[in-house]
Order: sequence, then C-alpha cells, then structure tokens
Amino acid sequence: MNTQTSQTHLIVRGSILHFLQDPGLYPDAESYRYLDDGYLWLADGYVRATGAWDALGDVPAPVRNVAEWADHSGQLILPGLVDTHMHYVQAGMIASFGCRLLDWLNDYTFPAEAAFTHPEVAAETARFVVERLLAHGTTTASVFGSVHPQSVDAFMAEAQRRGLRMLCGKAMMDRHCPPEVRDTAERSGRDSQDLIDRWHGKDRLRYTITPRFAPTSTPEQLAIAGQLYQSRPDLHVQSHLAENDKEVAWVAELFPDQRDYLDVYEHYGLTGPRTIYGHCIHLTEREQLAMSQSGTAAAFCPTSNLFLGSGLFDYHGMAKSGVRVGLATDVGGGTSFSMIRTLAEAYKVSQARHHALSPLRGWYLATLGGARALYLDGFIGNFEPGREGDFIVLKLDATPELAFRMDRTRTLAERLFALTILGDERCVAATYVMGQRIH
Repeated sequence: MNTQTSQTHLIVRGSILHFLQDPGLYPDAESYRYLDDGYLWLADGYVRATGAWDALGDVPAPVRNVAEWADHSGQLILPGLVDTHMHYVQAGMIASFGCRLLDWLNDYTFPAEAAFTHPEVAAETARFVVERLLAHGTTTASVFGSVHPQSVDAFMAEAQRRGLRMLCGKAMMDRHCPPEVRDTAERSGRDSQDLIDRWHGKDRLRYTITPRFAPTSTPEQLAIAGQLYQSRPDLHVQSHLAENDKEVAWVAELFPDQRDYLDVYEHYGLTGPRTIYGHCIHLTEREQLAMSQSGTAAAFCPTSNLFLGSGLFDYHGMAKSGVRVGLATDVGGGTSFSMIRTLAEAYKVSQARHHALSPLRGWYLATLGGARALYLDGFIGNFEPGREGDFIVLKLDATPELAFRMDRTRTLAERLFALTILGDERCVAATYVMGQRIH
C-alpha cells in the first residue's frame, strides 16, 4: 500500500502567514512567509508543506485524489494562538472592580479559587474555558490551576478530550493565603508528583511546576518545587515575577539574603529552559540579563497590567536583551480570553514605552514567539514541515468597521494592524487542532 495515500490528508486554501524568526530582529525575507493565495498541506495532522495555490501540482497526484479540502479563500490562515500565562480558575471573576494586585488577590482571587475544592466546579469551569479559548483561536496555553489537584485533573481531562497541546499545574501556596487555598510544602510536592505521573506527557499534555509567587511559598516549598523541576528533563515551571512595586518590596523583606526578586527563584533552581514568569515589569538590569543568559522567559500580560495598575512591560528592551517573550491574557486579572484584543493592548503599552510594536512583530509574538517562550516551538508555532497542524482562520471583514478599513489598506502590514486594533473573536472563522476542525 502507498504510505502517502494510506494517510489522512487535508489541503487548505487561503492567505497563509507564518513566522520563522522575530521580525523585530530579522529582515522580512528571513522572518516570515506570506502567500496571498496559498495552500497548507497536512498529513495525519502534521504539516507537510505550504505553497502558492497555482503550484498545487507540487502535491503528489495520489495525495490530491484522496485529500479532504477546506476552502478558506480570502481569509487569513495562521498557526494557532499561544497564551503564555492564564488562570483558568479565575474565569468567574474577570472584571472584578477596583483593586491593586495584593488587595485583588485577597478580595477576589483567593475566594474564587477556594470553590475548586469541589470537582464539579472544576469540571464545569474547565469545559467553559477550553471552549472559549478555542472560540478565540487559542490552541495552546500555559495554565494555572488552583491549589487543589482536582483543578488540574479537570483541565487536563478536558484538554485531552479535545486533543490540545496544553500546559497546566497545581498552584503551590503554603503561607500568606487563607486556609481554603493553602497546602503544605510536603503535600504540595506529593500532589504535584502525583499529577506529573498522571498527566505529564500524556498525548499532547505537559505538566508545569507552579509556585504561585515567592511570597506565598516558604523556602521549604520553593526548594521542593526546584527539586521537582530538576527531576525530569522536560517539565516546565510557571510563576509570577515583579508585577507590582509593593510585591517587589515584600519579597525583599521575606527573602533578605537574596539579591533581588529573580534571585529567589534562581536560588531554588527555578530558572532556566522551560521556565516562564508572568509580568516582569519592575526588573533590575541584573535580573533582565540573568533571564536572558539562563533562557528564562517572560509573559507579557498587557490587559492585566493596565487593569490592576501594575505598570508597563518593556517588550522592546526585553526582546533586545535576548529574553524569550510570549503574549498572555492573564485571565482573570486580564480582561479577555481574546489574544487579538490582548495584542491591541500590547501595542498601546509599547507606544507608552515609546517603542511601537509593529504589526508583523505583534503576530509573531502571538504565535511563534509564544511557542518559543514555552519551549514548544519544535511542535507548534509555525507551518514548517513536521509541525503539529494547529491553525486558525481569520475573517478580515468580520465587522463593518473592519471591512470598511480593509478596503482602504494596501499592504499586508496595514491589514494586520487593522486586524490587531479592530479585531476580536468575531474574526475567528474556524479553529483546527491537528488538522481537525473543532470550532
């Protein structure tokens, strides 16, 4: 039997865009590929090739004869969007009024997360969040659970059911939080190990060691988190770093022997490849350099940073120094599941920093940049042969405002920028996971 024809093939037509490098650091010819009328060929859910539609003959005739076809002519096809930092357990508290970070945690976050002691709450929320992520075109995310192991079980089970590449971890907190969301250093290590055994490497899932942030973990718990991270070569770490000025001062009081906030995580072995920290606003030059040298990534969370009044992330400076950066919604401090809306706010934050975020670099940040920040770019993030076939289809005239503006654009960059500023989930015409349309 011909191996090619025994596979399942999908050929998709549309305007295809994907990135090979950061457009802010490389010239156009090296950083992205765009086909105004092109094809995307997948076999058994994996990318085989892209090309111009008038060169479709490059796909072998036996494949074309058995392939399924999806015609999205005139619509933009991109790799699935990557959200590098979000709290699924906070979905029910988005748009809670009027606090800065530390008060917001006590007034809203901890009470909301306490409900996840009930497995039925976790299951209902996981179903809702996964469905909304897919509706918004997000196919991969780095996800915080609550302190309760069942919160991770529920999210992982739902992600596995939909065939998604997802990261998730149980929050580790053994001090400075209410009893309902507090564990112990020993129990957090045991529960995390059980979840690693249960979920890590199952289908497309990976486990992330998740100390919430330094103030809510004792030195003993941070040491256990570091030991877990070092125990296997493919585990991930996620937490928070330098989000708020009062938080930074608090960390200095709690850990007087460390040079700065990042040094707390460095001391306990929680920096390096596959580690990512949300926010990273109030960093010293030493911290920024140390992140670059160690391969520690940052999650750019513009909507939550603005909503909580935390500050303005320096994307230009971080990227220039070589820090891996991904875009993140940070739901529920963040105000939307939409990576498109989040990208619009990232542009505004960068404007306030006096470094415009170009439209091409913005969409890189939401796709390949996010995959690189999570160290998943060997699997997802672009349409290089062998990548997993997660992609979305965006309708550029989804609203009258967009259609009116698009009629007046001349270049790809102008269309991408209009999509960034005027677009939202109404633009997501379809979401595919491993070559299967699931939304």
